[in-house]
Amino acid sequence: MADSNGSHAPRSPFRVWNAFVWSLQGLRACWQLESSFRLEVYLFVVLAPLGLWLGADGVERALLVGSLLGVLVVEVLNSAVEAVVDRWGAEHHELAGRAKDMGSAAVFLADMNVLLCWGLILGPRYL
Repeated sequence: MADSNGSHAPRSPFRVWNAFVWSLQGLRACWQLESSFRLEVYLFVVLAPLGLWLGADGVERALLVGSLLGVLVVEVLNSAVEAVVDRWGAEHHELAGRAKDMGSAAVFLADMNVLLCWGLILGPRYL
């Protein structure tokens, strides 16, 4: 933990660099271990440029691309929850199942947010 010593002093460039490296390690782990994350990255690579092109102004572009980025953020958090739950064992426990289901529900809601944003912005224009 970066600030576990109780200090409120500003981070040094070295500590910021370490945080960056740890973030890249987390992204690498998601890429290697989570097929859902890889699929969502592929969709982001295809849809983000499309959103930048189809958005009429900065706000529309931010909503179209930002909603896609939100799915990736929620998927990383869901993967983290699943990893922690799995750390404690493979046996079924009601709370472990609930945590995993809630993580999945969060990804589903982020996916619905993408559909809502894209539909509300692009629907009236093309339908």
